[in-house]
Amino acid sequence: MTEQHTAPRSVPAPPHGTPVPRTRDELRRPEQLSDEEVATGLAAGDEHCLAAAHHRWGPLVHTLARRALGDEREAEDVTQQVFIAAWRGRAGYRPERGSLPGWLTGITRFKVADALAHRTRRAELAAAAGTVRSGFPGAAARPEAVIDRVLVHHELERLPAAQRLVLRLAFYDDLTQAQIAVRTGLPLGTVKSHVRRGLLRLRDALGPELLGTEEAA
Repeated sequence: MTEQHTAPRSVPAPPHGTPVPRTRDELRRPEQLSDEEVATGLAAGDEHCLAAAHHRWGPLVHTLARRALGDEREAEDVTQQVFIAAWRGRAGYRPERGSLPGWLTGITRFKVADALAHRTRRAELAAAAGTVRSGFPGAAARPEAVIDRVLVHHELERLPAAQRLVLRLAFYDDLTQAQIAVRTGLPLGTVKSHVRRGLLRLRDALGPELLGTEEAA
């Protein structure tokens, strides 16, 4: 009886970016892995290498973020976002095309830019809330009054110039329609028309509950 030998089957490599299970013998402390091993492992989806990358280059990312933002808490947030983005985007990283710290630095720049943009937006909203007077009936009684004022300010800026002008004079300067006509030199009928149309557009955009104004007499 002839003994048959079955050739061992080759195990196909996992798709690029698929998490790679590691045996106990393969698990080593982060500092025991070379930079190349960390980069290759991260690109292959090895969570152990992600932890190693965070241990090795997290301080670099944090320092870059803190210097750019000048805020410790924001720097910590950006550092976390960078490594989350690196893990999610690992399929797009090619170790042969560049170093892992260089790739992480590039992600850091994008995340810092996002943080600065959000900071600018928050400052703009705060400035808008401070600029818009709380002269709308019922606004001061609502906890969300600041948000309401910002929304009204935003919608006012979208009105045609003539409607925006007369409503600003009515809301912010507390002028009657007759006084607005004198101030602008427009006929009283034109002022009334602009006020009416402007209020209708604001109510369509914001709802009557938020605006809650009556046309000035």
